Amino acid sequence: MTASVDNTPGLHNQDKVHKRDQTGIGSASLAMPEMAVGAGARASAASESWPAEFPRLPRVPTHVAIKMDGNGRWARARNLPRIAGHRRGTKNLRPILEASVQFGIRIVTVYAFSTENWNRPQAEVDAILTILGEAIKQETPELHANGVQIRHLGSLEGVPTHLADRIQEALALTRHNQRLILNVAFNYGGRAEIVRALRGIIRAGLPAESVTEDTVSRYLYTAGQPDPDLIILPGGEMRSSNFLTWQSIYSEVYVTPVLWPAFGVYEYYQALAAYNQRVRRFGRVLPETTGNHQPTGAPGAATPNGAADLAPG
Repeated sequence: MTASVDNTPGLHNQDKVHKRDQTGIGSASLAMPEMAVGAGARASAASESWPAEFPRLPRVPTHVAIKMDGNGRWARARNLPRIAGHRRGTKNLRPILEASVQFGIRIVTVYAFSTENWNRPQAEVDAILTILGEAIKQETPELHANGVQIRHLGSLEGVPTHLADRIQEALALTRHNQRLILNVAFNYGGRAEIVRALRGIIRAGLPAESVTEDTVSRYLYTAGQPDPDLIILPGGEMRSSNFLTWQSIYSEVYVTPVLWPAFGVYEYYQALAAYNQRVRRFGRVLPETTGNHQPTGAPGAATPNGAADLAPG
């Protein structure tokens, strides 16, 4: 697929590059209400902090993924340079993370920079990396103070050394936090992730007959996490752009024409409301219901890796 991720933070690309393929990263600041994080605490925590201006929803996804798309178009519409859109898009993550905690969402994955984005003009790539480095330096302490665990999905190979080091420091600092997991897909590609997983399985010497879907999942960057229940595509593009290729097969998808820098808490709530209207079949035929289709599959119900429905019923 064509990767078109129109957002990110960053640093200069003239440095010597980092050669390790590991995980880590983060951006966005928070001012979130206190929230219990243990098993079973999710519903009560969301109940206590739910934004008063929005009607309460019966179902809240555990894991929401967002392709932060439309920064360049947002800037162009205002006769601004593309980098202004990237800066605005980076700042937009803060209210979305705050709302995620208030709504009771436990994992947020954002698509910040794809492996294909290196093909953009060098000046834009350098600017994006500069914004990322600034965001990590400025925002990681507050993320940590608010209990956010930062994780990186993607490779650090080819990333400037000082930026890669900053990413690793953010990972190490927040690794024990449990309030919210923020996965940042940076230098990430879904197909590359699958290839990496398969290579890991081969290196481990596992017999071919023992390899299952669960085996592959354990070798992905998202190992140990449920698949996204909901994927939000701001910017109106009808493609996933190599985002969570393995994990998204049963994810509900919500597309909005609103560009990422303008995507606010109201639009976020609309996506969650639409999620509540979906019938989650996971390939099954569900019993007939009277009247209109009713949403099924409460959070925590037995579903494939906690994912949601993309396949036709």
